[in-house]
Amino acid sequence: MTYVAKKCGIRFQPPSIILIYEDENKDRARQRIMPIRNFSKFSDCSRAAEQLKNNPRHKAYLQGVSLRQLQKLYSLLRGHLQGQSLAQTLEQIHQEETIDPEEDLNKLDDKELAKRKSIMDELFEKNRKKKDDPDFTYNVEVEFPQDEQLESCGWDAESDNEF
Repeated sequence: MTYVAKKCGIRFQPPSIILIYEDENKDRARQRIMPIRNFSKFSDCSRAAEQLKNNPRHKAYLQGVSLRQLQKLYSLLRGHLQGQSLAQTLEQIHQEETIDPEEDLNKLDDKELAKRKSIMDELFEKNRKKKDDPDFTYNVEVEFPQDEQLESCGWDAESDNEF
């Protein structure tokens, strides 16, 4: 049996993830409530999301839901358990999901760097033009204006003198 996930959300009391899905064999929308157990304000959201996604009882239903979305839902629950308002938690999640262009990625540890790279990959895939897109054009040629004086680099001038 294959299921198509339509909506995924969270309920705070009692803590549970709610999935609205459609069975491909039957054209009816169904709701599945997956209770969240053993989760506290100190729990790791990514690990909890992986455990739920790989749980044999829920695996078939959660195939259409991304791991990132489940992590966000767990982050919302953790913020609620910490006593934050929904707006504060959403703002915190938005700050974690945004990449500062001035940030030096060389100074990050491996886990944070992998997180930033996955955010960049997701953003790239979202903005990427695919062949099926209506505004897709093949082999676009763009000429850049040469109005300004070209800047020369110091290393470039040194290499010219050596030859």
